[in-house]
Amino acid sequence: MENKAVVNRIIPFSNVDGPGNRLAIFFQGCNISCIYCHNPETINRCISCMACVSGCPSGALKTCDEGVIYDEKVCTECDRCIKTCRYNSSPRAKIYTVDELYKIIDDYKLFIRGITVSGGEPTLQAEFITELFKRVKPLGLTCFVDTNGFFDRERISGLIEAADKFMVDIKAIDNIDILCGTTMKNNIENLKYLLRLNKVYEVRSVIIQDYMDVENTLFTVASILKEYPEVIYKLIRVHTQGLRDEQKEKVKDKVPSAEYVRQLGEKIRDIGVRKVELII
Repeated sequence: MENKAVVNRIIPFSNVDGPGNRLAIFFQGCNISCIYCHNPETINRCISCMACVSGCPSGALKTCDEGVIYDEKVCTECDRCIKTCRYNSSPRAKIYTVDELYKIIDDYKLFIRGITVSGGEPTLQAEFITELFKRVKPLGLTCFVDTNGFFDRERISGLIEAADKFMVDIKAIDNIDILCGTTMKNNIENLKYLLRLNKVYEVRSVIIQDYMDVENTLFTVASILKEYPEVIYKLIRVHTQGLRDEQKEKVKDKVPSAEYVRQLGEKIRDIGVRKVELII
């Protein structure tokens, strides 16, 4: 049976998903649900409840026996369907084969340095992505994985081998159940494992007060990264722009000051991390 995967969207040119100009593929499905998630429509797969169809102003959504049909040619990307959805999904996600994605990547190969798979959580579709990476490598492109770090190393061993680098988002090392709605706690051990394999390009931490022990998380990660001078540690101040109303209520009073983030950056440099970037 041909390998297939559900993709939320494809960005042909991105300069924030790894080094150089990259084609970013956002896969549908995530194993956590963060309070500040800026693309919650990637968390679950569409269950064809039809609630979004009647509200589509362009008529891009229709119903059939199989569920919701999406016509991207008439879609104006107003995102009303995403705002309507009560299940953190999108009717605009599409099913691709490896061949179909490869053809898209091949069309852009002269203009990009590599591809980055994101989500959602791309490791949930590890088998598909492993096959895709093996097809893409001969094009001379690098293959990166953007992950939350919550994965089973044995289950995705093929993907770890096929990927050039990982970009690991360490959400927290405590209160993860409150912040991300999960009981998984293997993100730090997975980070250490990838570092030992020289498979990490950058680590990121979103800073939000109260929902996480900020300094414990950042300083723990820094104490690990100081042994890996080429790895970037990116500190991101949480923000409310683009969040849904219910998310804004949870986040609005938890945004740290820019000065506090700068102080954290200096402390992390003092610990010994050479490459620290602040997103304020």
